[in-house]
Amino acid sequence: MFGYNHDGWHYFSQETRKWQSAGSKQFSADFSKKSSQCLNLTQEEKAGMLPAFSGSKILCVGRNYRKHAAELGNDVPARPLWFSKPPSAIIGPDESVIIPENAGRIDYEGELVLLIGRRCRNIEPAQAAEFIGGVTFGFDMTARELQRSDGQWTRAKGFDTFLPLASVVAPYSPAWKESELEVRLNGEIVQKSSLRAMVFGFEELVADISACMTLEPGDLIMTGTPEGVGPVKTGDRLEGSISGPCRIDLAVSCR
Repeated sequence: MFGYNHDGWHYFSQETRKWQSAGSKQFSADFSKKSSQCLNLTQEEKAGMLPAFSGSKILCVGRNYRKHAAELGNDVPARPLWFSKPPSAIIGPDESVIIPENAGRIDYEGELVLLIGRRCRNIEPAQAAEFIGGVTFGFDMTARELQRSDGQWTRAKGFDTFLPLASVVAPYSPAWKESELEVRLNGEIVQKSSLRAMVFGFEELVADISACMTLEPGDLIMTGTPEGVGPVKTGDRLEGSISGPCRIDLAVSCR
């Protein structure tokens, strides 16, 4: 596992059971090999870690699961449908999503998130794995009525606190394609899916957006949500996880 704090990127050493400085914001191949197994991290060991973002932008893909597109009455796009979220939307684990007044229904959408490890521009899908530094978990909170009425998604997706993000990252490997995503609302499972159900895969997404804009180390790509999205209200608690080569958990409240 690795994480980010005010001093930069760190990796968790299994030998010392402590966080060690990685010495760079780049997720090099050597860095990713530091710790690839699931670790049981205590709150003390995670102290000081920030949400896992150190880049310049957050790109998101819509309708990347057929059943999710269908549950909202939408067709699956012929190519990735991109939008963005501002960094000001990010909050960390155990913080609170603030439900804005007069914004209507606010939905959760659990997603696996890719972190870019190396600068890339206009690459092919076959090259993309070399540029993905790691994976984490996040929620794409959405003001559903504003999304429909505005016709574009910036306001509906961009409120402050609308991107809860885990504080640890697991090294990337192709095995994450076989992982499972799960979301619980007040303890009840509401989303559960294999990532094999994605329409556009990890490498395809990275290559597609790199044809438009340069991706920098620390940038995020949210890979879409499966079926089962629904509304939250004040007092609700969201818990999400991805389980593959290791497990990453995230929990937030709503107020």
